[in-house]
Amino acid sequence: MEKAPFVIAFFFIVVGIPVILGVGGEMFKRWLKHKEKMAEVLTAQTAERAAQYAAHTERLEQRVRVLERIVTDRGADLANEIERLRDDRPVN
Repeated sequence: MEKAPFVIAFFFIVVGIPVILGVGGEMFKRWLKHKEKMAEVLTAQTAERAAQYAAHTERLEQRVRVLERIVTDRGADLANEIERLRDDRPVN
């Protein structure tokens, strides 16, 4: 009967710890893979938003350039120019 605690401890050390570490290691690998996929998705979303903001900024810059040209061009008929720009404006 004195050997029973030693046998149980030996069995736990030889079988239990490696099984626990193996299962825990696989769980950690799956968690890491999930985190990597989430980071990839977030990166793709961020890049898409950045492209949208860049396109919007470009449109605004073009409109500002036109307005600057209208303001600085003193020889043009301002009302006709504004009406022409309203006709050329893309519909969103």
